[in-house]
Amino acid sequence: IGRNGAGKSTLLKLLNGLMKPDLGRATVMGITGSLIELNTGINPILTGRENIFVNAAVLGISKSQVNKVMNDIIDFSELDEFIDTPVQYYSSGMRVRLGFSLATSILKPDFLILDEVLAVGDAHFRSKCYNHLGKLTKDTAVIFVSHHMDYVANLCDRCLLLDRGKATHLGN
Repeated sequence: IGRNGAGKSTLLKLLNGLMKPDLGRATVMGITGSLIELNTGINPILTGRENIFVNAAVLGISKSQVNKVMNDIIDFSELDEFIDTPVQYYSSGMRVRLGFSLATSILKPDFLILDEVLAVGDAHFRSKCYNHLGKLTKDTAVIFVSHHMDYVANLCDRCLLLDRGKATHLGN
């Protein structure tokens, strides 16, 4: 947590490998799923279904494995009516639905990195995601940035407070 500009998103990008540190190193061992920026990893000219296959291929997951979970991904995202529409025509909420479903359903990540993207979705889908995250935290380390303190308090058992790129508190 921290004010805007505190370095929260930058830290998540370092942990996910989207940015390289100027000094030192950031290492995360294991399978990492992430939803950091709304369009990261999603090709707007491909359909939702095609994006699912492309993301799976990048993760080394075969088409036959994806076919086994495709309905689960589509059902969770609630995009069944739009899954074969190019993503460029999706609203930001629809993109969050696709992105969250991709980040949490194709693989079972050891680490899941989320950066305030759920603030875009509608209340029903946000609630569904937070319930799903509660289940994931049994087997997955969730690194979560939000300005919604109720969600932080309910989801997190440890908290890092950042101020201008510096850690000022780490604890319960």
